[in-house]
Amino acid sequence: MTIAMKLLPFLSATFFAGAVVTVADDWPMWGRTVNRNMYAPAKELPDRFEPGKLKPGTEDVDLASTKNVKWVARLGTQSYGNTTVANGHVLVGTNNDFPREAAHTGDRSILMCFDEKTGELLWQLVVPKLKSGKVNDWENLGLLSSPIVEGNRVYLVTSRCEVMCLDLDGFANGNDGPFKDEANYYVKDTGRPPVQPSPKDADIIWVYSMMDELGVFPHNASNSSPLIVGNLVYVCTSNGQDWTHVNIPSPLSPSYIALNKKTGELAGEDNAGIGPRIFHGQWTSGSAGEVNGKWEVFFGGGDGVLYAFNSQPAKGNGAEIVSVLPGPPMSHEEDPELNYLKKIWWFDCNPPEYKVKDGKPIKYPDAEGPSEINATPVFYKNRVYVGIGQDPEHGEGIGRLVCVDATKTGDLTKTGLIWDYRGIHRSISTVSIDPASGLLFVGDFSGFVHCLDAETGKVYWIHDMKAHMWGSTLVADGKVYLGDEDGDFTVMAAAKEKKVLSECNLGAPIYSTPVLANGVIYVGCSTHLYAFYDSARAANLRDQPPTVQVK
Repeated sequence: MTIAMKLLPFLSATFFAGAVVTVADDWPMWGRTVNRNMYAPAKELPDRFEPGKLKPGTEDVDLASTKNVKWVARLGTQSYGNTTVANGHVLVGTNNDFPREAAHTGDRSILMCFDEKTGELLWQLVVPKLKSGKVNDWENLGLLSSPIVEGNRVYLVTSRCEVMCLDLDGFANGNDGPFKDEANYYVKDTGRPPVQPSPKDADIIWVYSMMDELGVFPHNASNSSPLIVGNLVYVCTSNGQDWTHVNIPSPLSPSYIALNKKTGELAGEDNAGIGPRIFHGQWTSGSAGEVNGKWEVFFGGGDGVLYAFNSQPAKGNGAEIVSVLPGPPMSHEEDPELNYLKKIWWFDCNPPEYKVKDGKPIKYPDAEGPSEINATPVFYKNRVYVGIGQDPEHGEGIGRLVCVDATKTGDLTKTGLIWDYRGIHRSISTVSIDPASGLLFVGDFSGFVHCLDAETGKVYWIHDMKAHMWGSTLVADGKVYLGDEDGDFTVMAAAKEKKVLSECNLGAPIYSTPVLANGVIYVGCSTHLYAFYDSARAANLRDQPPTVQVK
């Protein structure tokens, strides 16, 4: 039986889409799902915005001068972290150049947690810098990891090369979990006395130090965005070179690991033998997909090789662990007492002509030479898509975007390529694939946006942003949202013909990726986090409570 009923005006308009009740559409992790496709199925999104002006003498945005802006939150001065939105909370990484609490001053990495409705700061995680300095933890860089939220738990990688689990509610519900030493953690390596937690501080549940437990040596920064499959949380260890840019201090340390998400205990490490062949550093994030009825995790190595691992660790069998491709003569055996994420397949993303020219090896980081993988692999319809690139400090160079068959096993370098695209430059951006049109969108560090057919690799158009691109594209509602280093936020049509719908400038570099949750587009520049939405539609929904059908 159908009953028509009027709902009360104070009910949230974001709970409705027309007259149909919908569930919340959060963005709980980097890429929204474990496949990491930068796509959201939302509809009726705006295509133009006016970010407004600063109030005279302040760094606060005057909301009266904005259009389609729900709220704006002040960040630090360098913000590379990608936004996560879940269960009414908005989380984003930044630095501490705009301290929120007098007890926490100086160079720190910060994770801020805001109220989704109002933009009010609920709590923040304060991470002190490593004592070793910029070689492992570059000054003023801020927190780079995009957290993943599951239930009331937050998982992230800190700038101290730690995997950390937090309480989503902060100290609002007490000091939960086994970790009770927040007071000393906030001041670690600073020489300052302990700082007792306030209601605005993060509640740490557990911490796993990859430097202490695995001996890894992060090069300049640690920034993997965690992945969760079942009871395991997967992260890149950020292992890399030291200050000489020649030596790898810990070549036998793992590059990709899995931890028990409840306890933080090590559950498994990769058996790919990547360490000896790391070009520079490792700053990628993993993805996952179900292939032939089993879950696999995908990882882009610091050696430029794309890997697929079994998602469930298995005991070591004493087999020799060697680099899967020719490299330095270093190997070791699987420890029968340890669990490993076993290789299923691998694909070298650097073709031979990127390695040798006129019979001579091309040295990294030559502009015409090989690159590592910094982008996140995207799993879509039994294929994995990823581009190669380098540390932005190395500048521009040649790139390659590959589409690899994920259903095969072994060395797929010659047998698993479905298509590749070499019109792209070095890229640290993750692809967006629109299921409605079958189009793929990706940016490169040189500032070009490329539109291709995801099935065939056919190129439809290229757009010059005229500034470096660090972040990725977001595709939703037939639109592509993207930002660049000049602070330009651009909206384009997700179509085979190039069309720019609008452009605006946020007044500071955009190093992160736009994300979408519950009808709101979150765009972070270095200094502010903007919550963009369709203000006219929201007002209309508030003024006219919808009628729904209850069966």
